[in-house]
Amino acid sequence: MRRGSTRWSAASVAVVSLLSTLVVALSPAESRADDGDALSLRVLSGRADMVTAGDALLQVTVAEGLPLRAVTVRLDGSDITDLFTVDSQDRTLTGRVIGLREGSNEVVASVPGRWRPRSELTVVNHPGEGPVFSGPHQQPFACETTRFRLPVIGGTLGEPIDENCSIETRVDHFYRTTGGVFAPWPPDATTYPDDLAITTTSVGDRVPYVVRMETGTLNRGIYQMTVLHDPLAEPEPGPASRPSAWNGRVIYTLGGGCVNGWYRQGNSTGGVTDDFMLGRGYGVMSSSLNVYGANCADVTAAETAMMVKERFVERHGPIEHTIGFGCSGGAYQAHQIADNYPGIFDGIIVGCSFPEVGFGTVNFITDAWLLHEYFTGTGLDWSPEQKRAVTGFLRYETVPNVAVGARRISPTAFCDMVPADQRYHPEANPGGVRCGVYDHAVNVYGRDPETGFARRPLDNVGIQYGLAALNDGTITPEQFLDLNGAVGGFDNDANLVPRRTHADRDAIRIAYRTGRLTNGGGGLGSIPIIDYRAYTDDRPNGDIHVRYHTFSMRERLRAANGSAANHVSLLEDNRYGGFSTRSPLLRSAIEGMDRWLTTLDRSGEAPFDIDEIAEAKPATLREGCLSRDTEPVFVAQPLDRDPASECEQWYPSASFPREVAGENVAADIIKCDLQPVEPADYTVAFTGEQWQRLLETFPEGVCDYSRPGVEQQGLMGTWLRYPVAGVAREVGADSQSTDR
Repeated sequence: MRRGSTRWSAASVAVVSLLSTLVVALSPAESRADDGDALSLRVLSGRADMVTAGDALLQVTVAEGLPLRAVTVRLDGSDITDLFTVDSQDRTLTGRVIGLREGSNEVVASVPGRWRPRSELTVVNHPGEGPVFSGPHQQPFACETTRFRLPVIGGTLGEPIDENCSIETRVDHFYRTTGGVFAPWPPDATTYPDDLAITTTSVGDRVPYVVRMETGTLNRGIYQMTVLHDPLAEPEPGPASRPSAWNGRVIYTLGGGCVNGWYRQGNSTGGVTDDFMLGRGYGVMSSSLNVYGANCADVTAAETAMMVKERFVERHGPIEHTIGFGCSGGAYQAHQIADNYPGIFDGIIVGCSFPEVGFGTVNFITDAWLLHEYFTGTGLDWSPEQKRAVTGFLRYETVPNVAVGARRISPTAFCDMVPADQRYHPEANPGGVRCGVYDHAVNVYGRDPETGFARRPLDNVGIQYGLAALNDGTITPEQFLDLNGAVGGFDNDANLVPRRTHADRDAIRIAYRTGRLTNGGGGLGSIPIIDYRAYTDDRPNGDIHVRYHTFSMRERLRAANGSAANHVSLLEDNRYGGFSTRSPLLRSAIEGMDRWLTTLDRSGEAPFDIDEIAEAKPATLREGCLSRDTEPVFVAQPLDRDPASECEQWYPSASFPREVAGENVAADIIKCDLQPVEPADYTVAFTGEQWQRLLETFPEGVCDYSRPGVEQQGLMGTWLRYPVAGVAREVGADSQSTDR
């Protein structure tokens, strides 16, 4: 069973020099301590080495034959047995232990008497404001408690109570009315409101539709968690008094964005008031730091999700399984959290997906920026179709649409949350705060010793933009040469410059080794994944959420694990406005994921291999798409870019600039390996003058996508932590992964 379990997969990792950043794979630490089969002690709320905020839910399991009520539990020598509730049927003692000091705490469970069994466990506690593994907090940090509006209840959270943007934890109730809306629970109510609705949960219980919502702060983010709870009939929830209408499952919602996603707390969560989720009995939780529009850093997002999940378990008891659920920036999070910090999510449902922000998104939008600038200023005659063919997109309008978002690589474009006198300026304040995706990830990448800026894994050297369009005759050799000779790149401040962009080689290695480019071979290979897409490639004004990204992630899974059988894709038009549970198809995805995980829960202990996951998939959960009819029909078929398939004809997956240039759809090459320019690679004939220009445009050679990229390699491990930035050191460590 997954309930409260923690599992380790340790592997030796070679000594690795990451040069500009210290990245430590966590030393072995058990969340379970055993004395044979007699007595075992474990942390139910998370990892024993990553407990936070001074408390943890612990459980002692006692073998048959031992006197259950004779077991004592001590914390650093003090008897804490009274905190534990005895369950004679399961032969366990379970209790929320409070008062943990920062650092190591020794917990001992024993039975009195000489030679009697005992179990010892070291619990490492970290502050509730963090960090745990993400590295030093980013500064400055804008508190946004006064801008955070409480859903349903109304009002804001008021001023923070300390420098970590904390608030006093609060609990509110609201209910669903028979009119189909949420309303605040009447204060001091002693009877049910006349318009209180009744809901039927996923396990078939009909219950009053009343919701408990807790709001507080963890890791400097504002978290919220909701669950069905009847305040007139039930006590305050606790591990020994679980809300009776809760179905035991949790959905963790992940918010989108990335622009402006740094140096701020955030003023919303991924959403915790979804009628479908709550009405079916799911617990729902999220944090403002799991909204990429506030925090565009996947390591901090993973750390926050771990802490919020821990708090939920301490409040409500162990979880059957947790589903990560998010669109766009929420999909970045789901993929990277699941792969690099396995066990936080047991399955993920992603929408409008990208593999990650740093490459699957940034490379595609920065290419669009360069191409749009070129096409806006060129003196050559380019037809609309020729421009579109170079980009690969279904519509050229996608290019200017997404080019705006490419400014997220800029240190100055989106920096309003930083006080003006603290912001970076290349002349007026060269040592000021730099905003953007790379500087926000400085704990991972470290700093370039020459500039002091975060190392940057951005590169377009050797890329032959428009190569496929040249070879199929859509564009002329002259157009191809002019484009590639003038397209340019970016300097350290994201200014467009004539030269191509050279990535920091150490940053490339770090990106691959630490999972900043989602590998797929960490935790993603051992969980179910549903990729739901409301199609937007054909929007008249373009859209960033183009369909090929789904195939990028699938190809990476296949490359890392030999199969992508744990990945199911669902596709429909955008009539429901994106990632909305108003869509029956997305609702079916949630129900299908729940059944899938429930089958896995009953089949044994994780981690599961892909064959086991595929075998557990419900027969009713089939890959395919809905037709575009007024009354759509589901067509079950592989979504594999087959041009003859109905789904591909209704929803073309199109392409992207680097695939047109020869890269695989996996889009996992940060910097390509180069080969000499060869006439055999072109179907067109260049004049002598044109060939000379081609050689001058690519003096180092052109991309050879038949070979791995520069420094392309696997993960150094999962559950990595980043305690020190900017320190060059060789690191040798064990990696370990956990699922719970």
